[in-house]
Amino acid sequence: MSGTGNDVDAIQADVERTREELAETVDLLAAKLDVKARVRDQVTTADGRPTPAVLAVAGALAGLVALVVVLKIRRR
Repeated sequence: MSGTGNDVDAIQADVERTREELAETVDLLAAKLDVKARVRDQVTTADGRPTPAVLAVAGALAGLVALVVVLKIRRR
């Protein structure tokens, strides 16, 4: 009968290990599905500041808007 106790313990340990692996997999999938967080991670640094690429794009857009405004004013 003592062998049966070991089998039960082994099965319980296997079930617990499988639960932990499943929980880790679910967490990874949830992180992949969280699009808002993934985008935020790509456009900000660890301290919450915009990345240099985002700043460059923002600067380029501001310059483009300024150019359009100047061209519209000159047409009048």
